[in-house]
Amino acid sequence: MNRIDRLFGMTTLLQARRYTSAEQLAEQFGISVRTVYRDIKALGEQGIPVSFEVGRGYFLVQGYFLPPVSFTPDEANALLLLETLGATLADGSIQPHVAAALQKVRAVLRPADQDRLAQLADGIKLHVPEYQEGHTQYLATIQAAIANRHVLELDYSDKEGRHTRRRVEPIGLVFYNFTWHFVGWCQLRQGYREFRVARLLHLAATTQPFTQQALLSLADYITSLNLPHAV
Repeated sequence: MNRIDRLFGMTTLLQARRYTSAEQLAEQFGISVRTVYRDIKALGEQGIPVSFEVGRGYFLVQGYFLPPVSFTPDEANALLLLETLGATLADGSIQPHVAAALQKVRAVLRPADQDRLAQLADGIKLHVPEYQEGHTQYLATIQAAIANRHVLELDYSDKEGRHTRRRVEPIGLVFYNFTWHFVGWCQLRQGYREFRVARLLHLAATTQPFTQQALLSLADYITSLNLPHAV
């Protein structure tokens, strides 16, 4: 990657995140931290207002935005594949947002690339008859609860068919064995549990904050299990 492309990519990354450390930038672009410092200085010289907060990292000053981002044909193709996956493996609460996001991608492509992408769309299909959750409306609610650290209330049927009402502090979503699961701290069981989305009888968001301030990360939870399991 040449320096101009790297500087543009760095600006895009800073706009997409609230804070980014020099080490994260170095890892993302395969450069040294010293080179990151030089690049940040170069961005400032070009009038791009990059600031720094101790303990958090670099950020773009509020009010600065890049013009609409253009996409290469290969990037558009990759996003089209993601749309196909999302339209098949997400549920009804997510699928419209996937389609709307890709429509914005199409809008910034040149007409010739738009035509080529439309032709490619007819040649990509995903057939997964094992997946049966497309009719549900839960994934967006679960995602919002994870992001906002809000408790979920749910009625759940376990693998033995027993119904319980739970209050769960979700830490992440996992997809395996052709079904979605979410992981969280179960207030009823006072421990981490894994729930199959397909077994939800009812799900409601709350605005109540998590009671656990030092929750495991999803990666740490999965590592601790060796083999995943669901209640």
